[in-house]
Formats: sequence, C-alpha cells, structure tokens
Amino acid sequence: MRLRRLEVEGFGPFRSRQIVDFDAFADDGIFLIAGRTGAGKSSILDAVCFGLYGGVPRYDGGEKRLRSDHSGPDDVSEVVVEFSTPTGRFRVTRSPEYLRPAKRGGGLTKQAAGVGLDEWTDAGWIGRSARAVDVANDLDEILQLSREQFLQVILLAQNRFSEFLLANSKDRQTLLRRLFGTQRFEDVQARFDERRRAAEQSLGARTATVMARLEEAERLVAGADLAGDAGESGDATESTADEQASDAAAPTRTRTLTTEERLDELRRAKARADYRAERRASERDEEEKRSAAADAALAAAREERRDQVERDRARTALELLDAEESQLSEAREELANARSAEILRAPIQAATRAAAALADAAEGARSARSAWDLFGIVTDDLDGWGAQRTAEIGAWQRARILEEESPTLRAELQRAEADIVAVGARMDAAEVERGAAPAMLARLTDERDEARRAADRAPDLFAATAAAEARWAASQEAARLDDAHRIAERALAETTAAHADAQSALARLRARRLDGFAGELAAGLADGDACPVCGSLEHPSPAPHTDPVSAADIEEAERLRDEAAQRERDAAAASSTLRAELAAAVARADGRTAEQAAAERDAATAAHAESIAAAELQRVLDARLQELAARTQQLEAAHAADSAELASARETRALLLQRATESESTIAEARGDAPSVAERIAASTAQVAAASALADAIAEHARREAAARDAVEEQRQALAASAFADAAAAEAALRSAAAQAALDARITEHAVRREKERAILLELELRMLPDELIDLAPVELAAAAARSAWTSAVDEAARAAGTAERLDGLIESAASEHARTADEAAAFETIRGLADTIAGRGANTRKMTLETFVLAAELEEIVEAANRRLGDMSTGRYQLQHSDALAARGAASGLGIVVFDAFTGQSRPAQSLSGGETFLSSLALALGLAEVVTARAGGIRLDTLFIDEGFGSLDGDTLDVAMRTLDELRQGGRTVGVISHVEAMQEQIPAQLRVRATPEGPSIIEAR
Repeated sequence: MRLRRLEVEGFGPFRSRQIVDFDAFADDGIFLIAGRTGAGKSSILDAVCFGLYGGVPRYDGGEKRLRSDHSGPDDVSEVVVEFSTPTGRFRVTRSPEYLRPAKRGGGLTKQAAGVGLDEWTDAGWIGRSARAVDVANDLDEILQLSREQFLQVILLAQNRFSEFLLANSKDRQTLLRRLFGTQRFEDVQARFDERRRAAEQSLGARTATVMARLEEAERLVAGADLAGDAGESGDATESTADEQASDAAAPTRTRTLTTEERLDELRRAKARADYRAERRASERDEEEKRSAAADAALAAAREERRDQVERDRARTALELLDAEESQLSEAREELANARSAEILRAPIQAATRAAAALADAAEGARSARSAWDLFGIVTDDLDGWGAQRTAEIGAWQRARILEEESPTLRAELQRAEADIVAVGARMDAAEVERGAAPAMLARLTDERDEARRAADRAPDLFAATAAAEARWAASQEAARLDDAHRIAERALAETTAAHADAQSALARLRARRLDGFAGELAAGLADGDACPVCGSLEHPSPAPHTDPVSAADIEEAERLRDEAAQRERDAAAASSTLRAELAAAVARADGRTAEQAAAERDAATAAHAESIAAAELQRVLDARLQELAARTQQLEAAHAADSAELASARETRALLLQRATESESTIAEARGDAPSVAERIAASTAQVAAASALADAIAEHARREAAARDAVEEQRQALAASAFADAAAAEAALRSAAAQAALDARITEHAVRREKERAILLELELRMLPDELIDLAPVELAAAAARSAWTSAVDEAARAAGTAERLDGLIESAASEHARTADEAAAFETIRGLADTIAGRGANTRKMTLETFVLAAELEEIVEAANRRLGDMSTGRYQLQHSDALAARGAASGLGIVVFDAFTGQSRPAQSLSGGETFLSSLALALGLAEVVTARAGGIRLDTLFIDEGFGSLDGDTLDVAMRTLDELRQGGRTVGVISHVEAMQEQIPAQLRVRATPEGPSIIEAR
C-alpha cells in the first residue's frame, strides 16, 4: 500500500487547500516533515488517518475537533487521500460533520459528514461507492488493515510509539487483541466456562433429583406404614416394642445410609407394598360378590312390588271403562246417522251451489248491460260489431308504433345533422396540420443533417483531445523536470566545487608533506646514528618539523577526494538523465507551454463534448422525423376515413327525412279526430271489451238457469230414496270427516283399552301376589351396607396398588438417575479441567488464558523480528525477550517484555531504559510489530511508513544509528516520512515538507 497524494482543506490548522505529493519523495525514499512546535506537522498524519478511516487517534475518547477553527462559515472542510495497492489506484474524499449557514431562515445548520471512494481506470476517475458503510466495506477489502493495524504498521502516531514497549501485560493484551483479532479465543474460553457451569448445574440437579426421589419414597413408606414388618401383620398382629423402637429410629438411619443402601431399604418396602396390594385386591373381590348378591335380592323385591302396584291399577282402570259403556252407545248411534246422511251431502251441496251461481250470473248480466249503455251504441249483433271494430284497431297499431317512435326519429335526424357538422370541422382542422407538415419536415431534415455533420467529427475530436491531453501532461512533466534539472545542475555545480576543493586540499597536503620530509627525517635522528640522506654521524643543524603531515592524512584526503569525485559523477549522471528526460518531455509537449497546452486541451475537450452532444441531438431529430412521418400517414388515413364518414352521414340524413314524411302521413290518417292514435285505440278497445262482456254475461245467465233446475231435481230424487224427511233433517245429521273419525277413534280406543286391561289383570292375578304391598326398607338397607363395604374395599385396594406403583416408579427413577450421575460426574471433571486450563486456573501454573497463550506466540515472533534491528541499533548490547513470569498480586501475566543487557548478562524491565534507549527499542519493536501484522494481514506490501516520535531524545551517535535504520527501511522502494524538529535530521534529510504557520494564523505546507 503506497500513499500518493494528500489534499487538505479546512482541516486542523489548514484553512486553504494544501496539497502533498508523496510520489515526489519516491526517489529520495525518506523525507522529513519539519516545522515549529504547534505548526501542524502531526495534523498531516491525522488527515491521512481521517481520510482512510474517518477518525483521528489523538481525539479518541474526546471531542473530535476536526474542522479548522480558521475556516469561515462558508468554507469547505475536506480531506482527499490518493493511494495505490496491487489491486489498483484509489481516491477517498471525506468531510467531517460541521455547522454551516442555513440556506433559508438564517442561523446555522448541521452539514452531515460525507465520504466517497473513486477508482482510477483507463477512462479516468470513476465513482465506486458513496455511502459511509459501503466505503468502509470497500476500504476494508482494499487495505486489508484495520485502523489499529494501520496505526501500528504504517502511521506510528505521536504518543503511541513507546506505548507497546512500556505497557503492562493487560494493556499489551488489549492492543494485541485489536491487532490480531483474537477475541474468538476469549469466546472459546467463555463457551468452555459456560459448559462447565452447565455441567455443574446438570450434575447438581441430577443429584438433587436422586435425593428428592429417595426422600419422597421414604416419606411414602413412612406414611403407608411399610417400614420393617409393621405393614405385614394387618389387623391380626401387632408390632412388638423392639420393632416400634426400630421404626422410630428409621429416619435417623436414612441420614447415615448410602444411596445404594437406601435404595435396598426401599426395594424391601416395595415388596411389602406389593403383598399388601394383593391382600386388598382379594378382599375387594369378596366384597364385590356380597354386594352383587344383595343387589340381586333388592332388584327381585322391587320387581314384585311393581307388579303389585300394576295389578291394583289394572283393576281400577277396568272398572272405569265399564262405567263409560252407556256414553259409548250414544256415540255409536251418532256415527251411524252421520254415515247415512253422507250419501245426501253431494246433491244438497250441488243444489245450493247452483242457486248461488244463478244469482251471480243475473247480477253480472245487469252490470254488463249498464256498462254498454254508457257508450250509446245501438246494435242487435254485438259479436259482429265487436269483430269489425277489432279489425280497425289492428290497422291502427302500426300508426301507433310510428307515433311512439316519432321523437326517436327526430333525435336521430338531429344527430345526423350534428355528425355532418363535426366531421366537417375535423376535416378542416386536419387540413391545416397536413398543410404545415412539409415545411416542418424540411426544417427538421436540415437540423438533423447539420447535427450529423457535427457528430461525424467526434472520432477526430477525440483523437485531438487525447493529443492535447498528452501535450498538457508532457508540458507539466517538462515543467517538473525543468525544476528538477535546475536543482540537479546546482547540485552538480556544488559537487564539482566540492571535488575541486577536495583536490586542492589533497595537493596542499602533499606539498606540506614534501615540505616537511626534512623535518620528519630530522625528528628521527639521534646522535651516533647515520643520516639516511648523507650518512653523517653528526647532526649539527637538524631541520625543524613545525607542520607535520602524516601518510594517514594523505590517505584520508585521497579518500575524501575520491568520494567527492564519485558524487560529482553521480550528480553529472543525474543531470544528464534529467536533461534527456526534459528534452523528451519538451518534444512530447510540441513546444507548448503549460498554459498553452492547458488552453488547447480545454478547447479540444469542449469541441469533443459539443460533438458528443450533436450526436445525441441527431438521435433526437431522427426520432422526431420518424414521428412526423408517422403523423403524416395518420393524417392521410384520417382524411380518407373522415370523407367516407361525411358521405355516410349525408346519406343517413336523407333516409331519415324520407322516413319522417311517411310516418307523419300514416299517423294523421289513423288519428282521425282523436288527440292521438294511442287514445283512439284505447277508446275503441274499451268499447269492444264492453260489447264482449255483455254478450258473455247473457250467455252465462242462460247456462246457470238450466243448471239450477237440474240440481233441484236431483236433490228431490235422493231425499225420496233416503230415511230423512227433508233436506234440513239430512243436513242436521251430517258430520265432518274429522268428527266422524273422532267418534270412530273414541269407540275403537275404548274397546282396545278394555281388552288390554283385562289381559294385564289376568296375567297378574295368576301370579297370586299378596294384596298388601311388599316392604323394601330392610332389603335396601342390606344392599346399601354391602355396597358400602365393597366401595371401602375398592378404595383400600386402589390405595394399596397406587402406593406400590408410585413407590416402584420413585425407586426406578432414583436408581436410573443415580446410575447416570456417575457418568455425568466423570464428564464434569473433564470439562472443569479443560475450562480451568483455558481460563488460567487450576493446574495452569502460569495463569495464562488461551487467548494470552496465542498472543504470547505472536509476541515471540514480534520480539524476534524486533531483535533483528535492535542488535544493530544497540551495537549488540540489547535484546528484547518475551517474559511469561507470573505477575504480582494475581495480575494478568504471560505477555511481559524485558530487556537483556549483554554488558551485564542480566535482564531488566523496559522501564529502566534511558530515553534514547527506549526510543531505539520502541522503534525496533514497532517495526517488528509492523512486519508480523503485515504477514498476518495476508502479506500485503507496505510502501509508505510514517514515524511521529521524539528523535530529539537521541544523542548524535544514536541519531546516526536511527538514521541508518531508517535508510534500511527505504530498501525495496519504500518511502519513509519522519516528523521531527531536530536540526541534525533537517541537515541529513534533504527531502522535506515544511509546515509553517502564517502570521494570520492558518498553517501552510511547503515542499523542499
């Protein structure tokens, strides 16, 4: 993961937009973020962390003052972070929540936090996600680092640098848990503790269940008097004094007996309960037989008593039936007369009905004559007159129908006139649109052709835009390379001057060396020794050695000259490379300046956009032309249809006019002098009905008169043949069918009842039952006593059987639960041992939990990785060691870190290190932690590293060691950013970002 660019506006101490190009420091590999205290150096790292994760470590747990206090109400607060990973290049734009002026109503309103994630493609930046949750999920997938991991492996934030080294085991465990996500091992521990508690509760519950079953069974035995031999003797044997004393002591014994012994005691009591249940069942069966015999005797006595009562009732009923015999004789005579008169019922009723019908017919004839006379029509042939008038009415019916349809016909005629007018108006309106269509078609065709010509230029304009973009990029690159080349030229001049100075210094040293050879030789002379030059043994005037220059001085000067020469060659090579790159960039820019290239790019982009818009306009105009052609066809088809519809409407109107004329003529002829045809038909119909009614009434009267004469004659002949003197006597004897049936049923019922009672009485008299009623009280008392004895025996047997069954169930339940208790106890011991070991209890002498054990393994790897650097940084003196020693007073242990001092051969706490030693150890540990976390995160590549911590606590030598370590971190293309205000580091690190507070208050970022 490599950071490439950072843009900050309205964030922390920065008000205006500040841009940091991290790619510019890729060649240097290490750069310094310098500035005065409080200028905002650490705010750069805060902005990076906020852009990627939406939070700043220094504000954890406090007020999140992210928006710059220097920002005005309308100023924007925004952080833009560009970074790349093996999966691509991405840009995060994030703004914090802040108050801004309300657009309406005045005052301030809350501006919600916003975030967006873009991805670079061949087509440029495209949006990938815009919701906070989606951006967070995408960044988790892209970065593969949580915020805590990011702060430990990429951004070593201020106040957190030495936190890991100096933390106690508990705090170090909290940090490692966040980095390595080992909460799952704590969950495993919790699950094992839960299983241990569940197993303990289950075992306790099962043991309690066994005890409860045993105690319940013993209470049942004591309550049922089944202890010892007390339950065996029944009513015939009594317990001895010894047995009673033994029974009294039984509860005390059960408290000292084992579970198995108590179960054996209960099983013996169960055998006694079974014996008692068998005896009670035998007694119940005997009592049941006695009760059945008593019930049978009671049933026989009750049956004889019922027969006695039935016999006495039958005697009384027969006496009552004999007393009713005189009344039955009158009923028989009445029934015989009614049956004789029934023969005359039809002739009498026929004569009566014929007389009534004759009277009705005479009244009807008089009414019909009165109705006919009202019309004043005189005729002798009513039927002929009615037939003639009916024929005339039939002829008038068609005229009546025409008269009823006349309003409809007039409405149809009006609709036909309206249709002609509507079709004509529609045709006129369509004609106007048809006339305008050709001009519209020509105008749209011209516009479409113009748009097509503009759209056809899109490929050429796109190529021109790409070329302009390339020239603009090349001009930007040329400007950058020009600056770099000037810097390289200055560096070349400086290195050339330095090389010349080193060469001059070497020449001066060599001259001084030559000049001082005589003095050097003279310094080595002694009296009596031969001079190496002249061989003389005397040295009267040796040369003085005032400016000594040794061979080592010459070698050192030669080394410095060679190094200066090498730097000069490197600077010359760098300048040459930049000069070639600058020439290539200028050639690619085609001689344009950055402003010219930007103007050409903007113009080409605008022209290409217009061409794209023209293509869209062409599609719109093509669609409109197609719509216009379709509309023209619709107008032509509508014109033809309207012409046909107009002709049809005119033809319909002519036909309707003809029908109206013919209808009026027919109606006038049929109406005559009447107001309407319908009224004339109604009047004539009433006259015909009156004539027909009169004719029918005259005929009906004649028919009814003949029928009345025939009915009177038939009645006279029937009376003559009967026993009745006249019709009145016959009518008096008549009875309805229901009355006759009632008389017959009464006679038949009396006879049947009398025969039935005689049969019942005969059967009972033959049994020779005593006249006095049998007394049931003694028999009922005997049966009740036998049933009570049987019920008591049933209850006793049920209680005995229930006691035996319940005791058996309790014994079986207690025995089975007791058997399972042993298996559960063994399983509980296993679970408890595992849970205690995982939780750092019991036999776990180190008191390390499972999570601590896993983190200890990770810590050992971290310490090993840290020692690979700490040995070099401390010249072999210090090594970090993982310590699993027990902490005092039961505190968390297993994650300790101590420092081994090779000078003393002893290990000591990390807190005993000096400030500089603490920094070096913390740096080594942080870098080791970064390596391990990176490996655990899937082996992701980390190309950017920031360190924000006190290099000011280091002396010169230690600072050099730290700088060498930072130089090693640059290997493989990694870029290291260091925040410090130490002047020595500013001298050693040429690539710098300087954060400077302006006199107005806000800070700005300047690159060097």
